[in-house]
Amino acid sequence: MQEQEYLEIMTQSLTKKLAVLGEIRKKNEEQRIMLLDENLAPADFERNIESKAKLVESLDMLDEGFDNLYERVREEITGNKEKYQEQIRKFQELIRDITAESSSIQAEEQRNYQLAQQKFSDVKKQIREVKNSQSAVQKYYKNMMKVNYIDAQFLDNKK
Repeated sequence: MQEQEYLEIMTQSLTKKLAVLGEIRKKNEEQRIMLLDENLAPADFERNIESKAKLVESLDMLDEGFDNLYERVREEITGNKEKYQEQIRKFQELIRDITAESSSIQAEEQRNYQLAQQKFSDVKKQIREVKNSQSAVQKYYKNMMKVNYIDAQFLDNKK
């Protein structure tokens, strides 16, 4: 009977993993929208990345728990495949869904990475332009100060 409980927990673990992957996809979409926004606030982007990192950590915990349970019941399942046929079929179905979701997330991550690279390149360009503008303004003011500057002059009061 303990194997049945383990199998149920493993099914729940895979279902939770699928739900977490769905949350990651939502975060990826938010990230894509942020990267396309001209007025992106770095703090908002950082919060998105941090929340996504927490979701990835929970995925790792789910994977570790699933692997530990599987090690406990592996012999029983492989020795009695017909007895656990329904659970095995459910596992296979969930794993297929998880694999498809993971592949989709990887593609989204790659697109977002390219958008981020473009965004950072644009920001660097803007910084260079601002620095060049500041330099030009400073040179202008220095030159303007020299125009109104009169050198000390010697006045001869002899008659």
